[in-house]
Amino acid sequence: MIATNESVVLRQLGLQEYIPLWKAMQRFTEVRDSQSADEIWFAEHPPVFTLGLNASKEHLLDPGNIPVVQIDRGGQVTYHGPGQLMIYPLIDLKRSAIGVRSLVTALEQTIVDLLKLHDIAALARSDAPGVYVEGQKVASVGLRVRRGCSFHGMALNISVDVAPFLRINPCGFSNLVVTNLRGLGIDTDNEEITATVSKLLLINLGFNNRRIRESQSLPAIAA
Repeated sequence: MIATNESVVLRQLGLQEYIPLWKAMQRFTEVRDSQSADEIWFAEHPPVFTLGLNASKEHLLDPGNIPVVQIDRGGQVTYHGPGQLMIYPLIDLKRSAIGVRSLVTALEQTIVDLLKLHDIAALARSDAPGVYVEGQKVASVGLRVRRGCSFHGMALNISVDVAPFLRINPCGFSNLVVTNLRGLGIDTDNEEITATVSKLLLINLGFNNRRIRESQSLPAIAA
């Protein structure tokens, strides 16, 4: 992967309603140009089920009062909620010479590396993107590429309630067990987990030599 001296913006956005943030990612991707810095957004969402472009509604078993949103990423159905870290890489893939598969690998390897720091062995699966510990899924991946740029990204289960995953076939698998970092015995606070994930992801993307800018708000062009 090619490391450059361009800047990358890290945005710590906190709890955000899903649809407005999704629309902000779309707007950012639509209006960015060749001079726009790559960005990585970190956020959490209130409870919501999301369905990918080709997702089958038969995997949505019993949504109850949790909203369901059809969106434009790849993949099947998943759940988002508080205590789940959303990692959104908004990257000009062509400029950075990063293929889609390489981006998925970087995201997955970041979580594998995070768990290794806690002496937990994890792995990615070629047949079902994401990260698994002893067959239980702790992180999921769903991306969209438009105009050569990525958006959507990865969901890491830190302390999120995993019960809503029982209302769906997560990622289209009927017998898939979903876990979180707390269930794996990791009690590190969310801010420290986010900081570690950020550092590891920059390394895995080859961005660790870039100038880092940090923000707690959305970019003006996404408004």
